[in-house]
Amino acid sequence: MAKTSVIARQKKREKMVARYAARRAQYKKEGNYEALDKLPRNASPVRLKNRCKLTGRPKGYMRLFGISRVAFRKMALNGKIPGVTKASW
Repeated sequence: MAKTSVIARQKKREKMVARYAARRAQYKKEGNYEALDKLPRNASPVRLKNRCKLTGRPKGYMRLFGISRVAFRKMALNGKIPGVTKASW
């Protein structure tokens, strides 16, 4: 489990990216790079990191499910992810 401060920081960045998305797109379309420089740094989508929605783990992230491989395995074995079964042959 990641530190709660790291998870909170990530959520704060996600909100800020959403808030400034339209403004950033407009400035980029106009080519107004001075105005882009004046926006907050955390408003840039590049500063976001893919993190597990359950645990906040930054590594082993599975985009299709939005969770880490560890959380995915635990949920799949418990049958909490529909359509996913353990392979056996």
